[in-house]
Amino acid sequence: MNQRPAEDRAAREIRLMKEGRKRYIDELHKQLRELKEGAAAADPDNLEEQARRFYRTVHTLKGSAPMFGFVRVGSLAEKLVTEWEWTQQEEIMDSPEEVARRYRESAAASGSRLVELGLELEIYTQEFELDENQEQLQRKISPPLGERLLVIDDDKVLCSYLVRRLRLDGYEVDEAHDVTAARRLLREHTYQLITLDLMMHPESGYELFELLKNDPTLKYVPLIVLSGRNDVHDKVRCFYLGADDYVTKPFQYEELGARIYSLLKRTRTFEQMAFRDPLTGVYNRRFFDHQIVVELQRIARYPAPISMAFIDIDRFKMINDLHGHHIGDLVLQGLAYLLQHNLRSTDLLARFGGEEFVVVLPGSTGPDAKRAIEHVLHLAQKEAVAENEGQAYHITFSAGIAEWTPGLSIEEWIARSDEGMYEAKQSGRNQVVLKSGPSKQEAAHLSPGNPERKRVLLADDDKILRSILLAKLKHLPVDFEEAVDGEQAYEAILASPPDLCILDGVMPRLDGYGVLERLQQRAERPRGTKMLILSGRSREEDITRAVQLGAHAYMHKPFSMVELELKVKELLEIW
Repeated sequence: MNQRPAEDRAAREIRLMKEGRKRYIDELHKQLRELKEGAAAADPDNLEEQARRFYRTVHTLKGSAPMFGFVRVGSLAEKLVTEWEWTQQEEIMDSPEEVARRYRESAAASGSRLVELGLELEIYTQEFELDENQEQLQRKISPPLGERLLVIDDDKVLCSYLVRRLRLDGYEVDEAHDVTAARRLLREHTYQLITLDLMMHPESGYELFELLKNDPTLKYVPLIVLSGRNDVHDKVRCFYLGADDYVTKPFQYEELGARIYSLLKRTRTFEQMAFRDPLTGVYNRRFFDHQIVVELQRIARYPAPISMAFIDIDRFKMINDLHGHHIGDLVLQGLAYLLQHNLRSTDLLARFGGEEFVVVLPGSTGPDAKRAIEHVLHLAQKEAVAENEGQAYHITFSAGIAEWTPGLSIEEWIARSDEGMYEAKQSGRNQVVLKSGPSKQEAAHLSPGNPERKRVLLADDDKILRSILLAKLKHLPVDFEEAVDGEQAYEAILASPPDLCILDGVMPRLDGYGVLERLQQRAERPRGTKMLILSGRSREEDITRAVQLGAHAYMHKPFSMVELELKVKELLEIW
C-alpha cells in the first residue's frame, strides 16, 4: 500500500505554489512596467484599446494576486479598477473626446497607486529572496508545528516587519497595535507565544501583565518583552511580573528568532509531557482535541483526504473481571504498542478513554484507513499483546472508520467513526467497519465499464492562474482543455461542447459575459454545458447579468481552491 500519497501531493502543491509565486512576481514586474508606460505616455490614435488593456491588466491583478498571497497588490489593483471602470461603459467608449479626457484624468490619478504598487512589489521580491536564502537554515532546525504568535506593538512599521519575518519562518502570526486590540485577540484565539512592547500609547504594555499572568488559559504562554529601555529596573520588574525573556531595541531579528524558537521548543517539551497518557505512552484526549483542529486547518490550506479510526477492545470488562486490572493495564499497553509500531509516524494515535483508542490518518481515504487498521487487527489475532508470569493474553478489537468530508464538524466526525465501531460490535466484533462508503466518484472510477470522463474547458487569459487551477483540479476524473481568450473559448464550445466551461469575466477580444451573450443569441445553443463565471466583480448587477445570460454559477475572486473544487464537483455531479 502506498502510505504517503497525500504527503507527496502536499509537497508538490507547496512547490507548485512557490514556483507560481516566483513566476507571478516576474510577470508582475512586466505588467507594472507596462502600466507605468501606459499612464505616462498614451498613443492618441489608440486610446480606446490602451484604456481597455489597462483595465484588463489591473482587473486581472485584483482577482489573481490575493490567490498567490499578494493581498496588498490585490487591494491596490482594486482601487485602480475603480479608477478605470469607465472603460466598461460603451456610451463613453463611443466618444473619442470623452475617452481622451477620462484617460488623462485616470492616468494622473493612477500615478501614486502605481508608485505604491512598485514599493509593494519590491517588498515581496525581497521577502521571496530572503525566504530562499533561509530555506537551507530552516531545514537544519525542526519546523514550526502550527504555532500561532501574537505581536503587540504600537510601532506599525516594526510590527509589520516582525510579522512578515515570523511568517517567513513558518509561524502563524497576528498583530495588535494597542492594549484593547490585544485583549480582543487574546479572547478570540489561542497563542503559543506573545511578544509585548512596553512603551505603547495610550496604555502601556504593563497593563497586559495582569491579564497574561493571572488568566489560567494564558499564564503559561511564553512572553517576550520588547523594549527600547535598557534599564535594569525595568528588566527585573518584568521578570518578576512573569516575563520569560526581555529583548532591548534595536535588536537583530536573527537573535529574536532564535529566542522564540528556543522558548517554543522548551514549551513543546513540557506540553508533550502533559499530553501523554501515563499508562500507554500514547497521546491523551487533551492532545487529540488540540491536534485534530491543527490537522483540519492543514487540510484547509492543502486539501487532501483524512480519515479517523475509532477502536474498542472486545470484551475488555471480562479481562478485568477475570484477570484483574493489572492485566487489563498490560493489555492496554500491549495494544498501544502494536498500534504505534504498525502505523505511520504521521498518524495520530491517542487513548480516548478506558479501552478506547482513536487514530487520525492524514492523507488516507476511508478504504486506505480500513486496510491499515485491518492489518493491525490481523497482527492482534495472531500475536499475544501481553504476557504475565508465563501466560499470554490475546485480544481482538472492533473499529469504525470515517473519512472526513468538507462541512463535517469534529463532533460529527468522531460520532460517525464511533457508530462504525458499534456496527462492528453488533456484527460479531473482531472486525473493521467503514462507516462512510466510497463516494459516487470513487464507485464510478472503480466499477467496470467506467462512464466517459467529463470534459472541462478553462478560459482565462492569465496563464499562471490557469496552471494553478489545473494543478489543483487535475486529481478529479476530468479532462481539461484551455482557452486564452473569449473568442477561442467560444469557438471551442461550438466545435465540441464540454460538460463544464469555466469563464473568466474579463478577457481580451471577448469577455466571459460576451461568450454567454453570443451563445444565448444562437438558434441552436450547445446543450448540456454548464457555465461557471469567475470574476473580480462582486456587484449584484454583474451576478444578475451572468445568471440572465445562462451562467449556472458565479464565483468572486479571490476564492479558495477548496471552494472552487467543491463547485466544480457540484456542477459536474461527480460527488
